[in-house]
Amino acid sequence: MDASDELLRGADPAALLTLGGAIRSLNAAMATALGRLAEQCLGHDFGDLWPASQRTSAESLVVHAARAKTVAMRVLDFPGSGGVFVACLIEARPVRDPAGDEQLVWVHALDARNDLVSLVIPFRLATTAADLGLWMYSPDEHQLEWLGGLPALVALYPDLTVPLSSLISAVHPDDREAFGQLLRSAPAQSPWVRYRCLTQHDGWHRLAAQTRRIQLGYGGPERIFGVVRDDTKQEKRREKVQAALAAERQRAKEIADFSSALIAAATVQELQQVVLTRLAATFGATGVLFALVDDGRLRVSTDAGISMREAQALHGMSLDHPSPLPEAIRTGKPQFVPDQEDYIRRWPHGASLPWLARLGSDYTVSITPLSESGNQPLGAWEMTYRSGYRPSLEERTLMGTLADLAGQALRRIRLQQARVELATALQKTMLPTLPEHLPGLEVAARYRPSRDGLDIGGDWYDVFVMPDGAIVLEIGDAQGHDVDAAAAMGQVRASMRAIAAREPDPAIVLTRTNELLVTMGAARFSSCTLLHIDPDDGRVTGTSAGHVPLLCARKDGSHSIRELAGGPVLGVVPGTEYGEETFTLDADSALVMVTDGVVEGPGLTLEDGLERAGTLAGAALHDGLNSEETADRILDAAVAVDHLDDVAVLVIRRT
Repeated sequence: MDASDELLRGADPAALLTLGGAIRSLNAAMATALGRLAEQCLGHDFGDLWPASQRTSAESLVVHAARAKTVAMRVLDFPGSGGVFVACLIEARPVRDPAGDEQLVWVHALDARNDLVSLVIPFRLATTAADLGLWMYSPDEHQLEWLGGLPALVALYPDLTVPLSSLISAVHPDDREAFGQLLRSAPAQSPWVRYRCLTQHDGWHRLAAQTRRIQLGYGGPERIFGVVRDDTKQEKRREKVQAALAAERQRAKEIADFSSALIAAATVQELQQVVLTRLAATFGATGVLFALVDDGRLRVSTDAGISMREAQALHGMSLDHPSPLPEAIRTGKPQFVPDQEDYIRRWPHGASLPWLARLGSDYTVSITPLSESGNQPLGAWEMTYRSGYRPSLEERTLMGTLADLAGQALRRIRLQQARVELATALQKTMLPTLPEHLPGLEVAARYRPSRDGLDIGGDWYDVFVMPDGAIVLEIGDAQGHDVDAAAAMGQVRASMRAIAAREPDPAIVLTRTNELLVTMGAARFSSCTLLHIDPDDGRVTGTSAGHVPLLCARKDGSHSIRELAGGPVLGVVPGTEYGEETFTLDADSALVMVTDGVVEGPGLTLEDGLERAGTLAGAALHDGLNSEETADRILDAAVAVDHLDDVAVLVIRRT
């Protein structure tokens, strides 16, 4: 037996390598460790035969021994039987082959069964670097040994070795099954498991652990290693963020509900009730006063947080009175009064109010006017807070926004009758009379506003004849559903008719209308579709400014949806040049132009709405209905599904 055989005789894995790392010879234990037959290993690079996670360490071990000509050691682990990883302390040292006088590297596993601590050093270093803790569990002895790592976890393991029963007793009862599963896990690496653990000094910790079963040394004992992560601070931060987010969502909901209630208020009494029942909760105030101006004097109401005696002292007060509430209303500037000293300094002639003695000691006062300076004074609300409160810039801005909204609601309520009268007058001009006779064409239009009792909205249609005999048809929708939307709609419609009367190209009409609206600084944007139809041959030139698609219905009952060329809505993007396209309207076919209220609504998508309207139009033509009856059928279907928007329908049928 030569010296080489002697180096491979042991029961532990061993191999002889060239200085370049190629395997010259190896014993059966090394072949088994590498998971191959011995003949399959010969001539191959030693590092290439290890698992990918260990390859770099194996290669560096050989290189260090070959180049430095000294002993090198690494802890390497490789798959063992049953899927258990085997951690071995591998030594590489340079040797000389007596037979050929060749320099070789002898690689072999050291017997570390009497020095298991050396095998876990790399695990300790890795977990410390990753801010993790490390423990080792012996299933036979039912003991868990703390191996160190993250310093923050030391308090969880005051004793380095503890019985498993002692550790489990510190785990939250609801988490003990999950923790026990870690120790009963299969040989493979477990997933991260979360559990709570009670410490002696700082209460419950939120931990996460992952285990891996490893055999320590070739032929050595099995141990379960666990890495531990302390998520306590992270969980507390997450819970704090979630609580803040929940509070912010609740606050946003209260603000949204308050805003909606202000908008929905139909009378002064309803508006007053909204402010007195919702405002204090929205801003965390202790009480609210609501003051409205009536013939130059204050009409004051209060909630339960401010006494009637204090409210009565302000009721009937002149708007010229030298005190903070009238001044806020008169000037349109919010006021904040933190204490009695500040009040007397700023309003020395108004120091006779009953609540002045409590100012600063019991509460502070914030006053927000309902109108900006320069507008007709409408009123204000006054909120009291516990002493020491100072509103942030965000809160002051939000108060001002909601107060402005309340002022708008109050103006709307007071001017409601005037708006209804205006709506009646506008209605007559907004809905044009269709031409009585169009050769070769039938035209019908229908319109219904979104609000009961206010017969006006932002939708419009128009039909007129060009000097050359072409028919111009347009349909559109100005943003909003109120009198202001109607005014914007009338402005757009009048502009388009004036431009279209001189310009035969629909795309140019939209381009010039858009520039006009942008230049004028129009407060509302509008969508529309514009068509030019030659009644002789049915040639149609069309364009769209962000409007819903056009519907084409045919005598056979079929229909199609046409998305016209064009551009964005009118009045927003300067310099827009709109496109157009040309097609033919066949005899006994119809074009259906609608606004989005016809094809969108609660539970109805635009695609479904267009398909439904197109089906209705196709069926109407197939049944021999004329344009008037077709328009009625489409409008009735839209109203039947409780649409909330304005609705307009324009049907053009070529006879």
